[in-house]
Amino acid sequence: MTKLRFELVTPQRIVYADDDVDMVIAPGADGELGILPNHAPLLAALGIGELRVRKGAQEESFAVHGGYLEVLANKAIVMASVAEPVAEIDVSRAEEARDRAERLYHERPSGLDMARLQAALQRSRVRLKVARRKRRRPGMEMEGNGR
Repeated sequence: MTKLRFELVTPQRIVYADDDVDMVIAPGADGELGILPNHAPLLAALGIGELRVRKGAQEESFAVHGGYLEVLANKAIVMASVAEPVAEIDVSRAEEARDRAERLYHERPSGLDMARLQAALQRSRVRLKVARRKRRRPGMEMEGNGR
């Protein structure tokens, strides 16, 4: 069966080492993108959201914040501005960030950059969603792949 080579990188590190997978589901800037083996060449901007990698019956989740997805010759590479594996997400820190952003959103002090605030709120919510996915389905998470 044909597989898809996948790699997830940030400017700081390789988050998911080059590996054969069955499917990648990425948060495109305009909606979710599903990438299977033999996918047509593609270059797409990523938004803030959950990136999922399926390999057999297992699935691994990452919180990603912006970047690009390139698919070419049965290889998908995500070059994300930020990518956090579910195991590295600090839930209490993400909850504090969400609460702080929600409080500022409702208070709306003068000089507040609403676009930055909304992005911070969205990032914290994505982190919490990804972290909670692991709690609901602990048997579905893949072990590390050499990262």
